[in-house]
Amino acid sequence: MAAARAAVVVPRPVTFVTGNAKKHEEVKAIIGNSIPFKSLKLDLPELQGEPEDISKEKARLAALQVNGPVLVEDTCLCFNALKGLPGPYIKWFLEKLGHEGLNNLLMAYDDKSAYALCAFSFSLGPGAEPLTFLGKTPERTRTLCEDE
Repeated sequence: MAAARAAVVVPRPVTFVTGNAKKHEEVKAIIGNSIPFKSLKLDLPELQGEPEDISKEKARLAALQVNGPVLVEDTCLCFNALKGLPGPYIKWFLEKLGHEGLNNLLMAYDDKSAYALCAFSFSLGPGAEPLTFLGKTPERTRTLCEDE
């Protein structure tokens, strides 16, 4: 017997929390017209922790600000030699060290492999427990170049 699917009814457009036009277009290409959504840049605190926990808390905070359904996304770059760092802090590592500095962090290690991790969290609104989805790329060995 097939499992019954529960339909989730979203009462109004979902707010995709981003100030990044490229992310908006990527999500629009994936979702299409199946779920009405709009983008909004919010000033959310920069949280620390594991990617899934950060994503869930951002969804909770965004749902409170928007007072409605939200979708948040975080992208992480994780180096195996650095036990997953910089992870969700990649933006700040790049701002402080640049591409060359980030590459230099790996100089002492034989393992230069890394993977990207994306965390999406969806909340129906204030007080609703966010649903979180994680996507991980296959591990690859590559150095970062400013041209990429």
